[in-house]
Amino acid sequence: MNIADSVALVTGGNRGIGEAFVRALVSAGARKVWVGARDVETARRLEDETRGKAVAIVLDVTSAAQINAAAERCGDVSILINNAGVFRNQRLIAADTMDAAREEMEVNYFGALAMTRAFAAILGRNGGGAIVNVLSSAGVVALPVMGGYSPSKFAGRAASACARAELAGQGTQVTALIVGSVDTRMASHVAGRKERPEDIAAVGLSAIRRGLDEVDTDLMAIEVRAALARDPKALERSLAKQLGASSISTGR
Repeated sequence: MNIADSVALVTGGNRGIGEAFVRALVSAGARKVWVGARDVETARRLEDETRGKAVAIVLDVTSAAQINAAAERCGDVSILINNAGVFRNQRLIAADTMDAAREEMEVNYFGALAMTRAFAAILGRNGGGAIVNVLSSAGVVALPVMGGYSPSKFAGRAASACARAELAGQGTQVTALIVGSVDTRMASHVAGRKERPEDIAAVGLSAIRRGLDEVDTDLMAIEVRAALARDPKALERSLAKQLGASSISTGR
């Protein structure tokens, strides 16, 4: 799929990987990029920076009303980037309540699913288009230290495969980005080397152009998948040992 002259919508587009996607899409020739953000004022700078090619809209992916409003307003979308996510840094069992796990599932899984459902017909009318789900290495191998976040990303990966099958007939490609350690606020608990958000966005656009189903976006993601293939139980034991640590280390 060509990026030039496309119209994209990026959820959580006001910072981190989402913000990098907005800039990358504009640089690649997108005609318009809708920037979804819960606090729309935090995305206004992108409107100024891109001379109006980026358009900020209020969008909380846990709000059915806001999703429906976005679908009504943004009927020109041909690329949907499901990037919005949350990580509450609480354990799955040791947490006092399940509130954090519920929120992580609500945003990371149900939010992306709701956006996909709302925009599937729009993408179909606009020639098929593409959906990119920004996932995580925590969706390939369970990370006990990440509590409910890891299960939510496993669910997101499964949903990507299901949506890919359901939407193939209308020509919509669905790509799962498996992201490792990136220098964003969400990864503040990770020690060691972190990739730039701009590099993750570049890989994402390449995946759209090439029609790829799933892509490991960075070295950590590649190393995690390789370790899982070599010795799954050894990887599980090593990750479990990090439960007592205050941060995750990439080892680099």
